[in-house]
Amino acid sequence: MARRKNATANPQLTFAVLALGITAYSVLQSLVLPALPTLQHKLHTSQDTATWILTAYLLSASVFTPILGRVGDMVGKARMFTVTLVALGAGSLLAALTSSIDVMILARVIQGVSGAILPLAFGIVRDEMPPLRVRGLIGAMASLTAAAGGLGVVLGGVISDALGYHFLFWIPFILAVIAGIAAHFFVPESPVRTPGRVNWVAAVLLSAWLVALLVSASEGPTWGWASTRTIGLFVVAVVLLLVWIGVEVRSALPLIDMRMMRLRAVWINNMVAFLFGVGLYSALAFIPSFVQTSPSHGYGFGASAATSGLYLAPLTVGMFFGGMLSGPLSNRFRPKAVLVGACIFSIPGFFVMALAHAHEWEVFGASGLIGLGFGFAFATMTNLIVDAVPREQTGVATGMNANIRTIGGSIGAALMASIVTSGVVGAGVPKESGYTYGFAAMGVAAMLAALAALLVPVRKIPLATSADGSTLTCAPGERISR
Repeated sequence: MARRKNATANPQLTFAVLALGITAYSVLQSLVLPALPTLQHKLHTSQDTATWILTAYLLSASVFTPILGRVGDMVGKARMFTVTLVALGAGSLLAALTSSIDVMILARVIQGVSGAILPLAFGIVRDEMPPLRVRGLIGAMASLTAAAGGLGVVLGGVISDALGYHFLFWIPFILAVIAGIAAHFFVPESPVRTPGRVNWVAAVLLSAWLVALLVSASEGPTWGWASTRTIGLFVVAVVLLLVWIGVEVRSALPLIDMRMMRLRAVWINNMVAFLFGVGLYSALAFIPSFVQTSPSHGYGFGASAATSGLYLAPLTVGMFFGGMLSGPLSNRFRPKAVLVGACIFSIPGFFVMALAHAHEWEVFGASGLIGLGFGFAFATMTNLIVDAVPREQTGVATGMNANIRTIGGSIGAALMASIVTSGVVGAGVPKESGYTYGFAAMGVAAMLAALAALLVPVRKIPLATSADGSTLTCAPGERISR
């Protein structure tokens, strides 16, 4: 049975399949976070080596997300969406069957290919859905990503303790297989294409500077920020970045169109994505570690690894509802206003975590505020990027936005780790002041994101074509004008 043609597409069925694929990806992305200590023990490895279970996935996703987004724009987004699900399933199967740390890291690299699922899904929605529904559906996808990711954090420790760490990968494997088969048969292939071929020199350079940057950020707290290795890798990353930009500017067939990246709506949204990534990854990583600290150290609640994820449940719920509401609010008001509001929601959440964390309800409230802000922001940023770029560049543009958010997350988590662990009270437990300064720094990052969001331009988007052939346009909150 061949892939369905565009003319026979069922929008509801297409969206359901995309949602299932996103769920499989998002659950896998977060399930391992609370289970890292268990994986370290069961795989008989050190803590430093165990962190590569996350780092390997992060590096792979950072490399493949923009590349496969570009390939999807060229050869077909639905086809590449299925390919990413195949990689997700293959990597999950390998991880579920192994008891070797080396094979586990390889499996995580394979799983990282699935990082392109989100930009490909956003591109398919733009190609296949009615224009007036695109913002709402992208918001729904962003909320689903948040909800599934948060569910993974909440359930990861529980599944690992009750069923064993292998089930952390069997569950995404089953979801990926079902979604992959459904995507092949029921997601239509859009005729929208970007002609050309992959610029492999640019792809290698992109991969090289991303790897150098992310490894230096990830290992900085361990090696020391002033160490020769950390500084050397950072310098290499900067040099390779400049070379990559030069190659892309001169290329007739660039991997990433630098003219597109220079669009004001694109680069400002990428700046906001970087700053939001700094805060989100820090919250996901350090709220559980904060609540797991024994009260005997003067803070924390002594939560177990399995229950600490529950403190992120409000963050998950907030991201879900923020993403769901972002589309309707963007249609009612300007997306720029929604993005600025998202930043404003998240700022007090970080400062509550910094200054008022003596009671559990304070942590739950802060978690919810952070999640609500992120839910509004991620969906709105994606919609702003989609509005700003040509249809045939949707995949690569949203892929780079997601990638920059990941880079921000890596750097933010590394900086947070350095601040939190700058002092200890005994037995390697950080001082309370480390968390205070760390979450305050994340609040400052959210404030900078709000300032950057104020610079986002307002762009009128095409809604329909009138009888005389002219295009009708409308900015959110305005009447339709010719």
